[in-house]
Amino acid sequence: MTDRANRNSSSQWQSSIGFIAAAAGSAVGLGNIWKFPYITGENGGGTFVLFYLLCIAVLGLPIMVAEVMIGRTSQSSPVRAFQRLSMGNSWWQVVGALGVFAGILILSYYSIVAGWGLHYLLLSIVGGFPQDSNPQAYTDLFDSLVQSVRLNIWWHTVFMGITTLVVLRGIRGGIERFANWGMLALFLLLGGLAIYGTTLPGFFPAIEFVFGFSDNFTWKSALEALGHAFFSLSLGIGAMLTYGSYLKRHDDVVGTSIAIAIADTVVAIGACLVLFPIAFSVGLEPSAGPGLIFINIPIALLQLPFGQIGLLVFFLLLLLAALTSAISLLEMAVAFFIDSLGWTRTLATSTMGGFIYLLGIPSALSGGEGFFGAGLRQILGMTWFDAADYLASNWLLPLGGIGISLFVGWRLNSQQRVTEFRDGSRLGSWQWLYFLWVLAIRWLSPIVIVLVMLYNLEIL
Repeated sequence: MTDRANRNSSSQWQSSIGFIAAAAGSAVGLGNIWKFPYITGENGGGTFVLFYLLCIAVLGLPIMVAEVMIGRTSQSSPVRAFQRLSMGNSWWQVVGALGVFAGILILSYYSIVAGWGLHYLLLSIVGGFPQDSNPQAYTDLFDSLVQSVRLNIWWHTVFMGITTLVVLRGIRGGIERFANWGMLALFLLLGGLAIYGTTLPGFFPAIEFVFGFSDNFTWKSALEALGHAFFSLSLGIGAMLTYGSYLKRHDDVVGTSIAIAIADTVVAIGACLVLFPIAFSVGLEPSAGPGLIFINIPIALLQLPFGQIGLLVFFLLLLLAALTSAISLLEMAVAFFIDSLGWTRTLATSTMGGFIYLLGIPSALSGGEGFFGAGLRQILGMTWFDAADYLASNWLLPLGGIGISLFVGWRLNSQQRVTEFRDGSRLGSWQWLYFLWVLAIRWLSPIVIVLVMLYNLEIL
């Protein structure tokens, strides 16, 4: 039985809003709320933000259009999509297979980080944070969590359980429904925290920092912005391709891709307008690195009015962002087995959910003194967690992005490419926009992604 035969109206988005919410949820993850603010702090504030917006427009958006287009055109999961559109060329199928593998690997360790957020959400509910503002106490709290095998496995179990239950319910009954309510809640929570930020003494210094120009911006900052613009939109792993395959045949690819990119960018900048006013209000450094989330923000909020409520809202926001991304990663693997092997959704979801859970165990053990932590660090210079992240971020995702760009730009039939770009979209009728898009995916995107790869591998 083919994947087309397996699909019916319940395997499609009920509305374009549902697709935008789900795809934006896939793009809006921990990276927007955790990574973007601290790399903004490290790379010059407003200058970095402006260049990042440019990168979204010239790199991220063209690849997103290409990836969603492959999905809508083929109505298939990543491997079958490349197989169908390349007329069975096995080399192109490797691009889809790399994406599925990357999604499985990423979710296995992403679940551990999401579990840290779950733990901190519980602490914010029960008042389990240190009573004083001593940074060392908060550092010790976070270190003890990272090193605790018991807590890491417990929260990994909870997070993967929630993710699997949503995907089990299917496209309309599970993923779309959760995305509609989850993204609405996420934006309301983010908006509420941003309004709270306007009442703090650090608000105007934060505005100046986020939107002002700085001399700290370097060519390495530019490569950081390029890399984050690519990774932030969940590109290169087939998640957008999989979600695009659930679009109706004449749904708008270009317009919805623009809406997704805008939503993702709004959350990233909104996170800056939440975190930096809090940090500046108590004199903390905006370039505090990853500890900004799990160390500095709890310290800062608990010194401010209504900080206990703010902390609860913040970690609930973090959980929603993590879940919407995790759901898309699991769905990509599930769709592959439904399309390729004809499995039922129940069998595919329970099997892949269980497999990814088991694959995540070594990451849960990476903070300890055992083989997957201290042992591998002595051998490889990094833990299992670090190695998985290194492989996915520096190799699998960039190679997937290059493959998608080259496939749509050079391998896809030119007439089919024009038709698919314009179909269902008033924006697609703009000849100049199509010309710029093809120029980007044929030349600009592959070259830029290679530069980002070389930078991340510390070759540049």
